[in-house]
Amino acid sequence: MRHPLVPLGALAGAAALLATGCSARPSPAAGQHPAAASSAAAGPVAAKRPAEVGANELGQVPVLMYHQLTEDPASVYDRTPADFRAELERLARENYVPVTARDFQTGRIDIPAGTHPVVLTFDDSTNSQVRLGADGAPAPDTAVAILAETAKKHPAFKPVATFFVNADAFSATGSAKALTWLKEHGHEVANHTGRHENLSSLDQADAARAISAGQEAIEKAAPGTQVTSLALPFGAMPEPAGVALRGSGYRYDGVYLVGANPSVSPFAKAFTPGAIPRIRSAGPDDEDAEFGSSRWLDKLAAGKSRYVSDGDPNTVAFPSASQNELSPAFAKRARPY
Repeated sequence: MRHPLVPLGALAGAAALLATGCSARPSPAAGQHPAAASSAAAGPVAAKRPAEVGANELGQVPVLMYHQLTEDPASVYDRTPADFRAELERLARENYVPVTARDFQTGRIDIPAGTHPVVLTFDDSTNSQVRLGADGAPAPDTAVAILAETAKKHPAFKPVATFFVNADAFSATGSAKALTWLKEHGHEVANHTGRHENLSSLDQADAARAISAGQEAIEKAAPGTQVTSLALPFGAMPEPAGVALRGSGYRYDGVYLVGANPSVSPFAKAFTPGAIPRIRSAGPDDEDAEFGSSRWLDKLAAGKSRYVSDGDPNTVAFPSASQNELSPAFAKRARPY
């Protein structure tokens, strides 16, 4: 289903309302950024001096958005399996390492020095994303199969993604089987409302019910799932905006837009967990290509604005000129150079 592109400027008012969002895990201390509270969970990896790799952990991160993979695209939100395979190959060649939305939004970015995080997200729980055969293995040319193929060719490329699902997800396989498989293979199962409702068209109570219905459907299909991320259908923010982050039966660390640009770092002052932008996967000549993944990956590769890891998940490394961009919550972890 086609989603409108939502420029971040139009969401400034909503972002301000969402600054007090809370987590499904134990709440951080007053004034503490959610990522600061969870940093201890990340294990150490081999680190290098930041200058050696040009570390910039205050840089931009592409959060890519996919819907359906099909040989006959019917909208700008469809991509062919070959398109998807080629995009993953590009990401691997350019030293991107996938992380889930859950880990990105809470600052648990544990990737090798010199590499860049990318968040792969899938909306609408289509069978082209996840379809398992009788043997329990992913069907050829599904998103999860192509992810696994890419990781086999490029071992540093983690085959993990976030799947924003609706009720009755992945009908060809069945919600229980598909969601359990995703969890067992390191993917994140996240909420996209029960029936893909336009939350901006609903009153506060109905918007909360639509979100809660998606949460309940996941928990019923895969008991024990911790759902900590929400993607807004159509990119439409409810009113008040805080309903997206917290309601009866749900609390999220991150709410994802349709958007048209990369996200700022979760360690930056400007990071707003309740309004995280995404980039539609698109080729260089597609409709609205200016806002699509191919063009944005070109821009990030050509400039100096993208996130570069120092290899140590317990520090936040960046050029000293960017000091003012750092969230005060991470002052003790700062590693300027």
